[in-house]
Amino acid sequence: MAYTTFIVKQGDCISSIAYEHGLFPDTIWNDSKNSQLKQDRKDPNVLMPGDKLYIRDKDQKEESCASEKKHRFRRKGVPEKLVIRFEVQGEPRTNEDYVLDIDGQLSEGTTSSDGMVEIAIPPNARTGKISFRASGEDYYLQLGQLDPVTEISGVQARLRNLGFYEGEIDGKMNEDLGEAIQHFQETQQLEPNGSRDATLEKKLQEAHGG
Repeated sequence: MAYTTFIVKQGDCISSIAYEHGLFPDTIWNDSKNSQLKQDRKDPNVLMPGDKLYIRDKDQKEESCASEKKHRFRRKGVPEKLVIRFEVQGEPRTNEDYVLDIDGQLSEGTTSSDGMVEIAIPPNARTGKISFRASGEDYYLQLGQLDPVTEISGVQARLRNLGFYEGEIDGKMNEDLGEAIQHFQETQQLEPNGSRDATLEKKLQEAHGG
């Protein structure tokens, strides 16, 4: 079996990589040649730029089809699903109308009774924006760009997604990030010391959902 070596870039995740190579995400993630990376990262959708993946060449499949007729083939495993929960002061944004823009493709919907937005998106989607009609509030999404929580950039991204941090995701510790960590720690009944440790990382993953 022949393999191609793929170097992960910012914004890549297993879903987008598999989509671009015409494979299922599990085919890549569960390949024995990627076992070390799987052990290191744990979550297939939380990779770091520079990570190395081994992608096996696709098997060619032939189908017999009658000539002079139309035939439809559906690619399995497409699309992916975007799931987000919106809250205001700890309470879900219930039954609010929104407009969702994913890479320029618009759709409309209404949040569920528990503030959830759940919609199918392409696996290689990169950017998005959710606009709430009544309040005029916009939320910008960077899809597939979540670094591991063990990295400063991963902490920044999760805190920003949760509404605690408004600064840049640059992988640098700064005063704003320290204050955001303290605020988050207070909401989790942790000592608000502003430091990064295993307890913070665990609580942050639980609150963020990954």
